[in-house]
Amino acid sequence: MARAIILVMDSFGIGHAPDADKFGDVPANTFAHLAQYYYQQKQQKIALPHLASMGLVDACLSAGKESFPIAEYRLDKGAYGYAAEISSGKDTPSGHWEMAGVPVLFDWGYFDQTTPSFPSKLLDTIYQKTGIDGILGNCHASGTDIIAKLGEEHVKTGLPICYTSADSVFQVAAHEEHFGLEKLYQYCETVRELLDDYNIGRVIARPFVGETSADFIRTGNRRDYSVLPPSPTVLDKLTEAGGTVISVGKISDIFAHQGISEKTKATGIDALVDATIGHLKSAGDNSLIFTNLVNFDQDFGHRRDAIGYAEALQAFDQRLPEIFAAMNEDDVLFLTADHGCDPTWHGSDHTREYVPMLAYHHHISSVDLGERTTFADLGQTIAEMFNLPSLEYGTSFYQKLMLNNE
Repeated sequence: MARAIILVMDSFGIGHAPDADKFGDVPANTFAHLAQYYYQQKQQKIALPHLASMGLVDACLSAGKESFPIAEYRLDKGAYGYAAEISSGKDTPSGHWEMAGVPVLFDWGYFDQTTPSFPSKLLDTIYQKTGIDGILGNCHASGTDIIAKLGEEHVKTGLPICYTSADSVFQVAAHEEHFGLEKLYQYCETVRELLDDYNIGRVIARPFVGETSADFIRTGNRRDYSVLPPSPTVLDKLTEAGGTVISVGKISDIFAHQGISEKTKATGIDALVDATIGHLKSAGDNSLIFTNLVNFDQDFGHRRDAIGYAEALQAFDQRLPEIFAAMNEDDVLFLTADHGCDPTWHGSDHTREYVPMLAYHHHISSVDLGERTTFADLGQTIAEMFNLPSLEYGTSFYQKLMLNNE
């Protein structure tokens, strides 16, 4: 039986979604705008020959209705479309759960107040349960900015840096050596237990190293503590049917380790791609390899680094032939995203956008999947591919992408 590979290009939106006005995100377009900015600054067109050949550019032009400079390409080897999100938020868990067939149709809790962000009652309980009587931060902040601002004080005082954003999240930054990695994880586990009544989606441990604000840098030992999806996902259905789900990157954390058979952590896009290829060389039939390429989001989208984003995209594009070469004859590769994060947009939060829905196998030519009304179409397609029971949400496009399979 075939294997499936899902590569999530974290934050790679391709045009503002139909309901983007509710989020103040009209006319965000992560791909088009970074391509425009790259051309303005570098005087050269972004070159994505492999992604473009799969239909990425055409999907973006259809979704965003906005032209942008792009190097010449040949559209000849992929199924391509664009998908809107029906989940209530534009956060990471909602996007991933929906693509696995379970949209989030309830409202998350948020810490809306910019500063101080956390209720005093919650903080008092955290102090009591953790034994650490205080925090730094207590505000909405960019993760890299707040580490530079408060990292040295954190090292001196031993107090964790706690902050949030427009997402349903409680983030904790701490130095791996001075505070301790296991101590950070334990702190986050305790906080996770205290946030259920607030309906907060994730607690994120954000470890960093370095000695001064000039050289503090976050490490790959991030850990997300998520609540469980509200119902079984296609991952659960595959593992229950005897299949294997392999998590690469933060996928396991996003699904609270439910429906996951194996997990591999890696730091950086190249390392995540290497890990994916490694699993392609060893995974058996009836396997799903599910990879999140978080660096597009955390290193470039949130930091509003359009040039870095464009360069990372081009570097990733050059790795795709290695992935194709590692695929078996009947494997299917899917590329998508969980939300947008337009690096030319105001602020530093996610943007409500369509995401690409691309697919490839060795015998595919070019198939237009058109507009997909929910990310859950991917989960339904995976379910049909593995002969699993149908999911409640989504419409499969499996037959359409296999029409010209020889």
